[in-house]
Amino acid sequence: MASKNLEDEKLNLILKKGPQYNLTSEELTFLAFSFLPTNSDAASLRPKAYVVLSVICQEARRTESKRINPDDATQLLVRTFSSVVERFFAETEERPLLAGACFLTALFQVDHLAASSIFTKDGLLEGVMDSIDLSPSSSLSQEVARLLGQACGHKSCRRMLTPQIVRWLEFKSLQTTDLVLQCAASVALIKLSKGATSDSPEDKTLEVGSSETNNLAKGLTEIIASGQGFTCVEAVEGLAYLTVEPALKESLASNPPFLKQLFALMPTKKSATTNPAIIYGVTVVICNLSSFRPPLTEEEKQVEKLKRMTKQGKAFPADEDKASLLDNDEHVKARIRSLISCGVLPVFPAAITATDSKGVRLNVGKSLLCIVEEKENRGAVLQAGGAKVLQTIIKQSPFWESHSAKETRDVDASELLPIQALAKLSITSSPIQVFGPNIGAIYDAIRPLSVLLQHPSSNLLQRFEAMMALTNLASHSPDVAARITKVGGVVDKAELLLLDDHNLVRRASVELICNLIVGSDEAFDRYTSGDRSSASKIHIFLALSDVDDLPTRLAASGALATLSAAPGACKTLIDLQFESHRFFTVLKQLIDPFPPPDTQSPEMNMGLVVRGVVCVANVFKSIKSNAVREQISKEGMESGLLQALIQLAKGEGASKDPSAMHQATEALSALAG
Repeated sequence: MASKNLEDEKLNLILKKGPQYNLTSEELTFLAFSFLPTNSDAASLRPKAYVVLSVICQEARRTESKRINPDDATQLLVRTFSSVVERFFAETEERPLLAGACFLTALFQVDHLAASSIFTKDGLLEGVMDSIDLSPSSSLSQEVARLLGQACGHKSCRRMLTPQIVRWLEFKSLQTTDLVLQCAASVALIKLSKGATSDSPEDKTLEVGSSETNNLAKGLTEIIASGQGFTCVEAVEGLAYLTVEPALKESLASNPPFLKQLFALMPTKKSATTNPAIIYGVTVVICNLSSFRPPLTEEEKQVEKLKRMTKQGKAFPADEDKASLLDNDEHVKARIRSLISCGVLPVFPAAITATDSKGVRLNVGKSLLCIVEEKENRGAVLQAGGAKVLQTIIKQSPFWESHSAKETRDVDASELLPIQALAKLSITSSPIQVFGPNIGAIYDAIRPLSVLLQHPSSNLLQRFEAMMALTNLASHSPDVAARITKVGGVVDKAELLLLDDHNLVRRASVELICNLIVGSDEAFDRYTSGDRSSASKIHIFLALSDVDDLPTRLAASGALATLSAAPGACKTLIDLQFESHRFFTVLKQLIDPFPPPDTQSPEMNMGLVVRGVVCVANVFKSIKSNAVREQISKEGMESGLLQALIQLAKGEGASKDPSAMHQATEALSALAG
């Protein structure tokens, strides 16, 4: 323990010393040896060494970027670290060779530009491969395979690989006596294969065949499914790369032993020995298995249609190819059901607890969004604490700490996915079921949902779901509705979407505004001031009370009925009647929807009748002038509204509801003066 404390102190001194170019050869050597594997996690200096190396590189780039360009900063790091790496690979003993491989692997993970420059230096790769001939131990072979795996992720390094190196990796991936080495070699080959497919033709180097890649995937899957892969980070990493292939997704999703063992790799709590790579890899695999294909735009659909029509000069069957079929919505939904049945849901809170990684948070958020796409899964997600997981992710998002609209707009669109998942849960469940009895959690949900509604990158579906979720929250209590109204831009955006061409979006916007009007005095006052702005808004509600969509008519007429309690709104409605003569016609249609023979009309709905008659009663009660009353009576007769009210009051109308009949009687009495 005393030795460990002493070594920790040495690393602390290196960290405090400052810019990397002040480090001595002895200090760099000690830092490199700190990355050596140990027999005990408690004795390992690796976590601390990673922190030190990361700070050194970041400080170098931050300091030097003020006076030199990034390429010069990279060369400065290369000059600092290359000497110690080259010296290690010039040795013949195992320990310095091992330190060289471990240190360069770590540098790839911390600063890949500097690491790639060192890796591609003349003679360095030959020294790496000579090391396993000089000291062919299992540990050194593992670290060299890991180093090659890091290098295969970068084009400049892939160019350096020779056929002999690839054959060595292939041989090590086929042996079964050392699972760690098998996994590390497999990952290197997988990265080489994936990298080669993205390289331009002039950059093509060595490739790995698809059949060999399938064999690698099968081997990694068997290692994890057997329960022997608990210490093998590479197995998960390799599958994270491969699970973008639809065929492998199907294979893994239909393999419960594999899924259960994969989920078991997730630590249940955060500790000093937690391996972030395992957590990230598991969440990537889950995300890949559960992801839906992005929907095609209209333009993309037309392009696909043209491709089908022009293939081989003639039309070919509309059936998708096998890969596309395996990634269609039905297959994804089936994979998600398999993930849930094998216990994926507890993995998400564990992952968020075990690491602070942004990548893990985004993977979990995207996975949960895909899982809650089907309403049938939402109850299970809520029971497993999915809403709390999403709230935790959202609170760690950059926009949570932003203090201006511009900062919020600059947040990447990927941060919207967990908010959209929370919105979906909030649409189909009560606020109490989603957020619990703590009112503070409901308050906290308002701002992210408003961001989802207003963010420039939000698509129409996200805006629709944000409004639906806010509508549900607004129904919880007047206080919540008041808080939603006060969020800058929410009501403005909802009003803009009242005019959207999409029926469901238009419906969601009017329902949100209706709930805000009912619960918030500020929203109510916004539409009852009697000025030109409020008049135009009421005119829109009147128009929406006459559309074919029943839920939209209910919400819009409900808003009118609520607003008609204010004299300013009643005056606006009377003015609209005198100007366009449409108000009474619309209200008559709500109260008595049955038209003359051979004409069409919306179906009778009790909610529409009650809303219509309440609105009429309030307007008639607001009239103070006999001249206005006479004009209203005249236009009421011409539009058929008064006849509809008389029939309703007598119990002869479309509705026999006692409340509606009473309101009709009061309206007629008020008009009679």
